[in-house]
Amino acid sequence: MSAAGTDIAVTAKARQAVGGRERAIIATFVLLALAPIAAQAGPQGYIIDLITRMMIFAIAALSLDLILGYGAMVSFGHAAFIGLGAYAVGILASHGVTDFVVQLAAALAAAAVFAFVTGALSLRTKGVYFIMITLAFSQMLFFFGVSLSAYGGDDGLSLPERSRLFGLPLFSSDKGLFYATLACLIGCYLLCRAIVASRFGRVLRGARENPVRMTAIGFSPYRFQLVAYVISGMMAALAGALLANQTGFVSPAYMSWQRSGELLAMTIFGGVGTLVGPIIGAMAFLALEEWLAGLTEHWKMIFGPLLVCVVLFARGGIMGLAARIGGKRDG
Repeated sequence: MSAAGTDIAVTAKARQAVGGRERAIIATFVLLALAPIAAQAGPQGYIIDLITRMMIFAIAALSLDLILGYGAMVSFGHAAFIGLGAYAVGILASHGVTDFVVQLAAALAAAAVFAFVTGALSLRTKGVYFIMITLAFSQMLFFFGVSLSAYGGDDGLSLPERSRLFGLPLFSSDKGLFYATLACLIGCYLLCRAIVASRFGRVLRGARENPVRMTAIGFSPYRFQLVAYVISGMMAALAGALLANQTGFVSPAYMSWQRSGELLAMTIFGGVGTLVGPIIGAMAFLALEEWLAGLTEHWKMIFGPLLVCVVLFARGGIMGLAARIGGKRDG
């Protein structure tokens, strides 16, 4: 086959992969929108609560994929931003500020400042050093949360009520919170998709592949990576604000390194660098966790090796496996 023919074949496969991802995300959003209707056939409250939690962590995993999949920044402290978002809601609610717009503004501002300061330092390192310094900053914030005795300390803080939107009790019902979370998830996905397709996203991907070349042609990878890191942190803070409303509780455990590890596992499980994969990966991760926990109290002994098998034998996660199966069928 000629070089031109090879290029055409590669382009056709790439377009097919993109088309498959678009169909997958549309189908996912449609199924999520219809989930409350289908839940009426079973334990409605439990199902809606579980799927809401899945969507919240899908937002967090999506935010991580933006820097991991497109910027090659392996953050092992991303749960810190979830904790910042959750504590912004909890602390303001304890002082009588229950409007979600105000709470979210505080959460995003706190996450942006924390991401800018820590990112400016962390991005001066590479590889395992970047991983460890993000973990260190996250643990610093975790222990700071533990020391907040006025807000529960290690025991956490219960919300007096769910947030209101412009004075309306939109989040008071589980369905209201469900659809608000779905709207946030769709908005975050569209934002990430626009970023990746933009000139900014192309520079970010170029810096991932060859930072020296990007510097040589006049772009500063450091600045682009820092902006991406700040955007990612703010998205994760949104997930934290929603999580606080969903659970009615805020705890330093939201910022633990185990939570950061779970976010990495969700992203890898679904497929890094796909945007769709982390959403599906987060939902599959939590669904599998819930199912195994119902079977045995030793479910982690099953869950851990299963994740290892996915990483070793299903390259590209769920989305990669689906693409290979689709390619074999077409062939």
